[in-house]
This record gives sequence, C-alpha cells and structure tokens, in this order.
Amino acid sequence: MNSIKYDIIIIGGGPIGLACGIEAQKAGLNYLILEKGCLVNSLYNYPVNMTFFSTSERLEIGDVPFVSNNAKPTRNEALEYYRRVTIHKRLNIRLFEEVLEVKSEGFELYKIKTNKSEYFTANIVIASGFYDIPQKLGVKGEDLPKVTHYYKDPHFYAFQKVLVVGANNSAVDAALETWRKGADVTMIIRGDEIGSRVKYWAKPDIENRIKDGSIKAYFNSEIAEITDNQVIIKTPKGIETVENDWVISMTGYQPNLNFLKKVGIYLSQDEIMKPQYDENSMETNLKNVYLAGVICGGLNTHSLFIENSRVHAERIIQKIKSKERLIE
Repeated sequence: MNSIKYDIIIIGGGPIGLACGIEAQKAGLNYLILEKGCLVNSLYNYPVNMTFFSTSERLEIGDVPFVSNNAKPTRNEALEYYRRVTIHKRLNIRLFEEVLEVKSEGFELYKIKTNKSEYFTANIVIASGFYDIPQKLGVKGEDLPKVTHYYKDPHFYAFQKVLVVGANNSAVDAALETWRKGADVTMIIRGDEIGSRVKYWAKPDIENRIKDGSIKAYFNSEIAEITDNQVIIKTPKGIETVENDWVISMTGYQPNLNFLKKVGIYLSQDEIMKPQYDENSMETNLKNVYLAGVICGGLNTHSLFIENSRVHAERIIQKIKSKERLIE
C-alpha cells in the first residue's frame, strides 16, 4: 500500500464532512475525505419519501444554491444537491473506504489505516454522523429477518401486518406511508403521546389516524418478544399478542462513540457521553484532532443538525491555518 500524506483528513462524507472539505480547499490545504459508504451515506439511508423539516437554503454548503421544487426539500433532492456540490467543487473524496485505525506517529503526525490504504496527516476531522448504529430493542426475536431498523419504501409493506416501534418522525412517516399503501399498521409507543418533535404537518395526521382507528396504537407500551408470526406486547392492561408480518423499529440511532474512544477522545461520564472538544476551535483533547457535525452532541443527537453545524467547518479550518502545521 502507498502511504500518502495530507494536511487534513476528514472522516465522514456527509454534508458536514463535505463542508469541511470545501473550507480546506478554499484555504489551500491538501485534504482528503474518507467515507465508509456512499456519498452522504446517512441521507441515503433516510426513507425514500422523506421530507426535511428545514428549508433548502439552510442545508446549503459552499455557497452553492440549493433549489427545491417544494417549500421543504426531499431526500432525493438533497442527494442530488450534495452530489452536484461534490462535482462542482471537485472534492477529493474516497467512497466505500472505512477508517479502521487512527494512530499517532509523534511529531504531530497521524497515520490512518483504512480497508484500502494507509495515509499520513497533520490534522484529522471526524464528521462521522450518527446514523450507522441503531438503538436496539434488546428483546428476543429482534434478529429475525422480519425486523428492520431502517425504513425505506412503503410499497414493500402493501397489504401486510406492520408493527412500527417509536413515536418520532421516522416512526410516524413509516406508519402513515405504509398505511396509505394498504398495510394494517400497529404502533408501539413507550410514552403516552406522539413525540413533540414530529413535523408539524405530520403530527395531526398521525393523531387523527389513531383517533379514528385507522392505525392502532399501544401507548405506554413496549415489545416483550418477537416471533415469526406475532409480536408480544407489554401494555398497561397486561400482555397482548398481535399477528404480524413485519416490524419496523424506529427507535433512533447513535454515533460510533466506541470509535472516538478507540482514537483516544474523552467522553463525558454521564448518559450523554458527549465528546470533549473546544467550542471555538472544535479541537478535542487530542492535539490536531477535531470534531464536526452531530457527533459533537454525543448521544444527544437532536441538538445538532446540518444547518447549525455547518459553521464547524469554518472554525476548524481557521484553527488549523492559525497553527500553520502542515505536511511538508
């Protein structure tokens, strides 16, 4: 393998990783973006018909206009936009290349080993997002083929008995869309109401469908066990069993915090496990290692979005340029 040297390597090819690459490019730095999946892999894994809560201009990076046909852009429009940005900016990105190891080589130099090559860099930005590790239910039968933690297209579930776990945006979208394709939909909700963060146009829709009985919902309930043909549910009234073909578990996702710990980044000791970094420069406890995007929030994945973390890219590159520690 050839060892290639860079001023900065960005781990993660999502919108914020791309934004970091654009800022590095503007600053004249020799950079590389490494993405273990496809371009903007997290967005690709969103439901096919997903609509963003944000307007298109708040998702823009690199001063490239994001023109949408709707007031709120869709997943497909976002995929097309970030692909056009990558082409327009001629970003240096390697796709389907997973980072396996980050090792300090001393003298403010790091070696990055991937599944394809090795690289040396003076600076690292970790912008790896949070969509890769689903929150598991931890029940018997969760590993059955009928259970998925990623919902894509509602047509697949037409005329099937579908159970959706969760009460926030992903769960509500899955419930409404599969129901509209003819599925018999049941929701399992741990709390006593639909989530407060659900998009304002979807919340009354799902509440009305539950109220009129089109979609059945068990509140203050959780799954006890999943079998080939049924789901056993713990409800306030006791155990109930429902016939079932598919389980769509939309209970959220988490960042790869084990990777951060493996690299040597400190995490808070509470349940949030927030990484340690400087708010002004985004530099972690490791010299010349930075964080960008939603991963900065630890398990509090609802605190940072594309629109309020784009600025991370500017902060990081400003800090790197002020050090003037680049590869010779």
